[in-house]
Amino acid sequence: MVVEQILEFHTEAEIRQAINTCQSTFKSGHTRPVEFRRRQLQQLWLLLDDNKDALAQAVYNDLRKARSEFMLGEIVTTLEDINHALENLDKWTKDEYTTPSFINRVGTTCHLRKEPKGAALIISPWNYPVFLCFAPLAGAIAAGCTAIVKPSELSPHSSKLMTELIPKYLDNSAYLVVNGAVTETSLLLEAKWNHIFYTGNGNVAKIIMKAATKDLTSLTLELGGKSPCIIDENCNLAVAAKRVAFGKAFNSGQTCIAPDYVLITEKAEEQFIAELKKSFLELYGENPQNSPDYARMINNRHFHRAMNLLNGSKSGTRVLDGKSDEADLFIPPIVIANCARNDKLMEEELFAPFLPMIRVRDVDDAIEFINSHDDPLVLYIFSTDKKFCNKVMDQTQSGGVLINDTLMHVGETSLPFGGIGPSGMGAYHGKASFDCFTHVRSTMTKGLNPTLEKIMAVRYAPYSEQKLKMGVRVMQTVPRFKKGFIAKYFPWLSMSLIVGVVGLMVLL
Repeated sequence: MVVEQILEFHTEAEIRQAINTCQSTFKSGHTRPVEFRRRQLQQLWLLLDDNKDALAQAVYNDLRKARSEFMLGEIVTTLEDINHALENLDKWTKDEYTTPSFINRVGTTCHLRKEPKGAALIISPWNYPVFLCFAPLAGAIAAGCTAIVKPSELSPHSSKLMTELIPKYLDNSAYLVVNGAVTETSLLLEAKWNHIFYTGNGNVAKIIMKAATKDLTSLTLELGGKSPCIIDENCNLAVAAKRVAFGKAFNSGQTCIAPDYVLITEKAEEQFIAELKKSFLELYGENPQNSPDYARMINNRHFHRAMNLLNGSKSGTRVLDGKSDEADLFIPPIVIANCARNDKLMEEELFAPFLPMIRVRDVDDAIEFINSHDDPLVLYIFSTDKKFCNKVMDQTQSGGVLINDTLMHVGETSLPFGGIGPSGMGAYHGKASFDCFTHVRSTMTKGLNPTLEKIMAVRYAPYSEQKLKMGVRVMQTVPRFKKGFIAKYFPWLSMSLIVGVVGLMVLL
């Protein structure tokens, strides 16, 4: 069923008031205490856990996403991210002390303060409306920021429910929701923010980046691109095909890290196609439209966008096909073998359940093809040969790499997730989410001891050759390869001698 995608949006006055509230609350220091952050993270965890059934239904109404797919892909991953922040919050927020350089070794402490950037704007997309809204919000809360969340107008059921739930669980003065489309988003972007976090496509990202430049606002851009799969012809093709099929059809291909196309040798192509067919059959049956586990396109516009790409394809052979249904927003998994390298399907990110397969001569040919396009958000390699994998990684660039699986790296809290170049800017998940919204403030504290002041007198005018020599000796580190025996193997003794000599010269 196609839903009329309209929400009751805030008025201009209400949006400006929300922005003012968000900024004023941060300036008041209300969100800085670690205990406040901890309570809000706990509340965010409870929001998701208490309402997972209602959220699952809302996302189903928007995308026909199966409950299991929603729970694993959105709820569990977000809860784990929040829990990871709760477990590590004290460690993350603690000042880090560093070892000063030699000239500052005496009477000086250096440390890194972890401070919130300030008021943040989080603009989330429709394809994973819960995960891609609450995961960055968890990072903002952990860092001590305030935030306005702007959910997507294209997933109205999810956005409406999140708009109702956030004020019930989180501090209303610190975390607010503004709904709307282009007009409302434009109003938000007119404001001065301390950080903007956007997940979506590159075209909108350019608009957001342009808006951010007027105040030199820091940005995190989580975008997408054409993420390739390189298949080593000597790997287990049955397992590889099952995992590629899973990654491609998850959320009906509407995933920024979905495998976009396959690079494979002609030798392995026939067997891989056979295994792909078998895998899609096992996942969704003879008719995926009847499967309760197969999602739908988000709306008519995206349905037509995808079908126009497919209908514009003039090369290759559809080795797996099916009938699409506009009324149901249904597009089946479609595999195109021997697709031309300049085919319509290769011009942009598909964001649909299409899988073009391109023949390559060998791994070098595959690498050359990848490097002729924008750096992808993720590069998938299927091989158990370490030399094969290392060669691909050494000679390509991508936001991330996943070897012998698809999608699974996005839920790993120990790994930062983000793109490079056109596929994104910055990273989050786990500690990276905290870092994303945190300013590391370098802090040096020096004593006012008169003896120390005498030692530091070499920096003051009037200058002399003697002062310059002393200053160079104190400030310039000699590379290890140029040090003498004593300095190389007994650095503490060498340092003591220099301190003693410099101190004696000053006192005399």
